[in-house]
Amino acid sequence: MNPVAIAEHDQPSAVKPVADVDKAQIEKWTVFELQSLFDLPFSDLLHRAHQVHRHYHDPNAVQLSTLLSIKTGGCSEDCGYCPQSARHDAGIANQDLLTLEEVVGAARAAKEQGASRFCMGAAWRGPKQKDLDKVAEMIAAVRALGLETCATLGMLKEGQAEQLKQAGLDYYNHNLDTAPEFYGDIITTREYQDRLDTLEKVRDAGLHVCCGGIVGMGESRRLRAGLVAQLANLDPYPESVPINNLVQVEGTPLHGTEALDPLEFVRTIAVARISMPKAMVRLSAGRQEMPEAVQALCFFAGANSIFYGEKLLTTGNPETEKDRVLLAKLGMHPF
Repeated sequence: MNPVAIAEHDQPSAVKPVADVDKAQIEKWTVFELQSLFDLPFSDLLHRAHQVHRHYHDPNAVQLSTLLSIKTGGCSEDCGYCPQSARHDAGIANQDLLTLEEVVGAARAAKEQGASRFCMGAAWRGPKQKDLDKVAEMIAAVRALGLETCATLGMLKEGQAEQLKQAGLDYYNHNLDTAPEFYGDIITTREYQDRLDTLEKVRDAGLHVCCGGIVGMGESRRLRAGLVAQLANLDPYPESVPINNLVQVEGTPLHGTEALDPLEFVRTIAVARISMPKAMVRLSAGRQEMPEAVQALCFFAGANSIFYGEKLLTTGNPETEKDRVLLAKLGMHPF
């Protein structure tokens, strides 16, 4: 896997019609094609995205997922957005790996609240084998509850993805975060290719890929198109695509970044839906700050999965009751 560079000499080509979106895996998407989608009049872009969404998905159904931090803080990476980095003073207390009983209890509670997928996140550059053995036990126990399982544990070594698959893991999350040209402005402790290499290990092990990015980190629209190009041109593109709006945490380098216009976030959801028509597009971090009307536009534009619960790793998330009320207002139902 190699990152798709934003070539200065590329020329925009005609945007693929709705009927041809499945050809994206053969023809690939250029950054300019995706930027031309971003640049469409807002109503035209949403109309097109909703056509694609309705063609491939139930437009009134949403997947509810719960995310639990199973090991918090103390990460050696320097990701500029992350309060769990040991290099930032964001007031996050380090927490050792949770016990099997704690994780199973949280998973059982999530299922009782209506979640169908349970995601486990650990603040590691990559898991040590002794820790991975414990996480594998957690995965097997959560899977036994009848929940889909997802884990985000950092970079994987040879054989680790296979171990997770054997334990019953359904999805592995490893985000690309941003376009390759902007990556070095956000993270310096690993290379973009490191992320692509882990994704290749995950795919080779037969796991589903959960991979998205973060917007609102000071990037341009062209760079947002570059991120989507990376995701859409993975072979195959991810089955699950979380789109995060930067949650600014005091003490992190990106605190104070100019906030992204909410309609630009909606555009990002729409472009992701058009270019990855069969994927679950996940409305992820930053949803707590979004008015209901903006969330509704995201659902119309193609988002069909949300994180459901009080917390996303270390930052807040809309409460479950508020989510139930919103989905009822929109006539949407979980699946």
